[in-house]
Amino acid sequence: KTQLHPRNKHRALYAFDELIKSDPMLAKFVSLNKYNNLSIDFSDPAAVKELNKALLQYYYGIDHWDIPKNYLCPPIPGRADHIHYLADLLASCNNGIIPLNKNVRCLDIGTGANCIYPIIGNKEYGWQFVGTETDTTAIRSAKRIIAANASLSTNVVIRQQNDPEYIFRGIIQSSETFDVSICNPPFHTSLAEAQKGTMRKVNNLGTKKIGNPILNFGGQNAELWCKGGESGFIARMIRESSDIKTSCFWFTSLVSKSANLRGIYNELKKVEPFEIRTIDMAQGNKTSRIVAWTYLNSAQQLAWREKRWHPTKK
Repeated sequence: KTQLHPRNKHRALYAFDELIKSDPMLAKFVSLNKYNNLSIDFSDPAAVKELNKALLQYYYGIDHWDIPKNYLCPPIPGRADHIHYLADLLASCNNGIIPLNKNVRCLDIGTGANCIYPIIGNKEYGWQFVGTETDTTAIRSAKRIIAANASLSTNVVIRQQNDPEYIFRGIIQSSETFDVSICNPPFHTSLAEAQKGTMRKVNNLGTKKIGNPILNFGGQNAELWCKGGESGFIARMIRESSDIKTSCFWFTSLVSKSANLRGIYNELKKVEPFEIRTIDMAQGNKTSRIVAWTYLNSAQQLAWREKRWHPTKK
C-alpha cells in the first residue's frame, strides 16, 4: 500500500476500529487474519461491499451507497490512485497547481452502478462529473447514489449511451467541453476469459474454491469484457477522440495490461495528437498505467487554462 499515490488516503492498513464506528454493520465481517491483523475475507462479496460502504462514509462523507447484486464492487484505494494521478496530470499543465474549482469537468466513461470515480473526484478536488453508461440497471443505481447524497446531487449527472458501438458520440453535447475523460475499460475479450481471470484472483487470495467466480467477485458482462477487450475498446476511443479534438483537454484511459501498449501507441500515431503521456501506477503487487493524449497545442492549452481554470484572473 505504500506504493499508492502520496495523497491517497488508503496508504496505511485499514483502520477497522474506526471504520466500524462509521459502519457498525462491518463488524460481523472483521476478524484476525493469519498475520494477527484485523481484516476481512476479500473473496466474500458481502464483506467487500460492506468495507466499501465504510470507506466511503469514513473518508468521503458518503452516507448512502449500495450497488445491485452481482455488479462490480471496485477496490477503492486503486480508484483513488487513478483520480490523484489525473489531478497531477492537470497540474502539470497549470504551473504545478491542481485546479480545484467547479469549472473542472470530468467525463467518466462507464461510471458503473458504483459511481466511484465521481465520488472520489468530487470529494477530493471539487470537480464536476458527467458519468456515462449503457446498462440501465447501473444507471438507476448510480442515480440513486447521487440523489441520496447532497454533496453529489449538484455535481454529478449520469447520461445513457444508447448505442454501445460509440463512446463519445451521443454523449458530448454541442459546444460542451471537458478537462479530462476517465475510463477503466472492460479488460477481457470474452466471458470465458473473464472467468479465468477471476479464478486467478481466487487462487491469489488463497481462498477455497468457489462455484461461480463472476458472481462471487461481482461484475456484469459489459463491466468485465467486450469485443476486442481492453485494447479494442481503447482503440475505438482513440479513433472517436479525433473527431472531437477540442472538446476535451486530456483524453485518458487506464491500461491494465502492458502488452497492450504497443497497439495503443500505434493507434495514437494514426490520429496525431499533440502530446502523449504514460503514467505508471502500482497497487501492491499489481501494476497498471494511464495513457493520456491531447490534441491541444501549447497556445491552445494556455488559452484553455486561463479561461477555465483561472476565470477571475485579469
